[in-house]
Amino acid sequence: MNRKVILCALVAAIGGFLYGFDTAVINGALPFFRAYFNLDATMTGWAVSSALIGSIIGAISIGVPGDKYGRREMLKLSAILFAISAIGTAMANDINTFIAFRLIGGLAVGAASVLSPMYISEISPAMFRGRLIVTFQLSLVVGILLAFTVDYMLVDTGANNWRYMFISEIFPSILFLILLFFVEKSPRWLVQKDRIEEAKLVIEAIGPEEDAQNLIIQIQNTLSREAGYKTENLFKKGNFKFILLGIAVGLFSQFTGIAIVMYYATDIFRSAGFSTDSAIGQTVVLGLTNLIFTIIAMLLIDKIGRKRLLLTGMLGMSVFLGLFSYSFLGGNLGNLINLILLVGFVAFFASSMGAVVFVLFAEIFPNSIRSRGMAIGSFSNWIVNASITFIFPVFVSAFDKRIGIGYSFAFFSIMTFIGFWVFKKFLFETHNRSLENIEMGNKMI
Repeated sequence: MNRKVILCALVAAIGGFLYGFDTAVINGALPFFRAYFNLDATMTGWAVSSALIGSIIGAISIGVPGDKYGRREMLKLSAILFAISAIGTAMANDINTFIAFRLIGGLAVGAASVLSPMYISEISPAMFRGRLIVTFQLSLVVGILLAFTVDYMLVDTGANNWRYMFISEIFPSILFLILLFFVEKSPRWLVQKDRIEEAKLVIEAIGPEEDAQNLIIQIQNTLSREAGYKTENLFKKGNFKFILLGIAVGLFSQFTGIAIVMYYATDIFRSAGFSTDSAIGQTVVLGLTNLIFTIIAMLLIDKIGRKRLLLTGMLGMSVFLGLFSYSFLGGNLGNLINLILLVGFVAFFASSMGAVVFVLFAEIFPNSIRSRGMAIGSFSNWIVNASITFIFPVFVSAFDKRIGIGYSFAFFSIMTFIGFWVFKKFLFETHNRSLENIEMGNKMI
């Protein structure tokens, strides 16, 4: 694999690192800023989910500027927004200011969740595309792990510990911005803009084994079938089924409950009987599990395919979520078993849905609607993410805490099992096929 394409993919994947760090750092900080701002259950849900509201806006609105100005330039903007959010959140002295800057960070997260995997897919050779896009997910879980680790390391630094947790994001944000000046523009975006010679030079630089002229012709052919940027093209016959599939991927990826584990694991472990320090420490175990099994998925995704990986994981997640629910609803399996069950759930998620979701977002849409299709798929992901993140503490507070957690995870288990059957019936395989070949093959279905 060409070093240039690896560099481009790794730099774009830093967007995934910041996505993971920004969304997960709040886990360990939550008990401390909740006490500082004296938040009830509703305001706790709002404080945690506010960044996700920004993510919804960022994901659904980035498609048009991504097409107009380019993936790389909009990733630069997201890097700046990450930095602004880190500084503002850390310096907030009232909850409204805190929420405002979390919203700004959410805009960056939403934009990166669409643009980074899109950019990677558009610069990657077909035979390596799956594992290169998974570098985004790998970076995301590294960001989550580092956020959990930073939280754990800073927990005993005094009353301002939560401020230090948030400000730590400034360093990778600046690094991301600087490195984006040294990567190529997307060749597919250049073709969209009729900058053919530039596109040819980029293709030759990142994939010297590719037939640049033939690839450009393929891209032009797929683009010419549509008017390109008209929103109504999303709902034309032959395109709408891809939109529905993208929405399903987004919905069911969050109905697994992974967001609740990533944002509220500290509170969940405390409800299970762990001390605050120990509960934050257990999140590091979850982060390590997430990383290890994402690496395993990265090694498998271009060998056994996206669909088989996803279906295996959906079944495994459903079982572990059901057992975790049973423990909290009266099974009382004990702290160690509860930890093992959450570790098992995270392992199955990381090796399946976690690895596959952004690959599918980047692959299943035709070229001419890819940016907006990805934005819609990501939007469905974020809308469920934000909704359940806000509702979870409010719902749990309406019951005995353990019972509320048990009911929540029973719901996630059932939805994950339903998702297994949806994907078994409707998902098509995309591995080891060019983006143009995927489009042509599935247009005929």
